[in-house]
Amino acid sequence: MPIDLKMRWLAAAVLLASMTTLGGCSSSVADLPGYLPVHDLPPDRSEQAMKPDDQVKLEAELKAARDRQATAAAQNAAAASDVAAANLAAGK
Repeated sequence: MPIDLKMRWLAAAVLLASMTTLGGCSSSVADLPGYLPVHDLPPDRSEQAMKPDDQVKLEAELKAARDRQATAAAQNAAAASDVAAANLAAGK
């Protein structure tokens, strides 16, 4: 029996043993305590999550942060292109 055929049989035996051993694990995990059932939803909120004024303020802060990041990214891209141009001009 060639070595390659022995390795195939060994791999098949290991695969079969692992399938047999681990086959029962998936059904017993769902029965463990501590896992919430899928269809149990939290109760509806009695009040709004955010007041409209707070939401407007948060949206303004997010827009300002987005604009700052866009400006910083543009400056970094410009600086990188300047360095690349300088390296090209210097022959590096």
